[in-house]
Amino acid sequence: MSDNNVSRFSGEWETKQLGELASIRNQKVMPENVDPNTSCVELEHIASGIGHLLENSTAEYSTASKYRFFAGDVLFGRLRSYLRKYWLADHNGICTTEIWPLMVDAKQIDSGFLHAIVQTDEFFAMANLSYGTHMPRADWTVMRNFSIMLPPIQEQRAIAEVLSDVDGLINALDALIAKKRAIKQATMQQLLTGKTRLPGFSGAWETKRLGEIGEISGAGVNKKINANEESVRLVNYLDVYNKTFLYSKDLMHQVSARSDQVRRCAVEKGDIFFTPSSEVPDDIGCSAVAMEDVPDGVYSYHVVRLRLKVDWDLYFRAYAFDTNEFLNQASRQCDGSGTRYVISLPKFRAMTVRFPSTIEEQRAIATVLSDMDAEITALEQRKDKTIAIKQGMMQQLLTGKVRLVK
Repeated sequence: MSDNNVSRFSGEWETKQLGELASIRNQKVMPENVDPNTSCVELEHIASGIGHLLENSTAEYSTASKYRFFAGDVLFGRLRSYLRKYWLADHNGICTTEIWPLMVDAKQIDSGFLHAIVQTDEFFAMANLSYGTHMPRADWTVMRNFSIMLPPIQEQRAIAEVLSDVDGLINALDALIAKKRAIKQATMQQLLTGKTRLPGFSGAWETKRLGEIGEISGAGVNKKINANEESVRLVNYLDVYNKTFLYSKDLMHQVSARSDQVRRCAVEKGDIFFTPSSEVPDDIGCSAVAMEDVPDGVYSYHVVRLRLKVDWDLYFRAYAFDTNEFLNQASRQCDGSGTRYVISLPKFRAMTVRFPSTIEEQRAIATVLSDMDAEITALEQRKDKTIAIKQGMMQQLLTGKVRLVK
């Protein structure tokens, strides 16, 4: 069938300001004056950038004045609006006053269409014209003048439905990714502790202190650039915290170091790096492995390096320390309270790790976990691609450049 025979929306679009189409539902209430089981939404309950409600609390556990909201309201996080917190309410409840519950004029604009509008870069650009330095908040006196291109109401609903379908796919991918990660974590706790053995392996496992299997060293390079020193790239705290595998292309932090530091703090293939400090004990002991030599690489003074004296499979090194058994040791052994916790090098050296004595079993375990990682990565790439497609659709559909079929 040719495109000429397809019936598309064709009505005229008009431009109106946000304040003509919606208003803040300014109905404040104290939590103790509503049903204790009333849903309460705080900023941290809304996922950034995807319009998904992660969780919610109830009025029973809430304090301070709240806004009422109702199903169909568009909730927009006005505090630090650059975090992109928005949600189309599917039930009634109360929310922090740092969220605007936007009540639409249903005769002029569909709530789903407004939900799409608040996701656009243009909307956030104006929202970021905020007041307050340390706690920036979007200003309604500014936002109410935001211009919206408005198709007829039936076309608005059709656009909102199409974009909602894409959101459904993104949310489904999010849920699948979370499920796959949970399965991987459970698998790791079994395979990396010897509780479950892969077919064909039955030999004994060893338990050794880190100081027995390798050399633990700290006193890395600082983040400064000084004249008359060599230019180097840094393995820093966030590299180790956020990654499992470290490649040369990932090291972006350029600093300088003395020649003796370059030799002493070198990054070689198979080196394992750990986070020795954090604001919370549970983040101590996170690890990542260098997958290749980095001739101009050094490690930061915020991490420690384990250079093994035993022959371990390269990929197994990346997984071996990511067990509750190992990480719980780190959280128990650290010193500090309140704002900073740290584990000393002697305590690091005394920590123990369990591992299979044969490199063949190490390699088999690493292969299983690596395949799981590959599956998760493929899903994440699919999700990112879907998000990019949605952004392109919004640019076309919300401006009238493309009209939908009726």
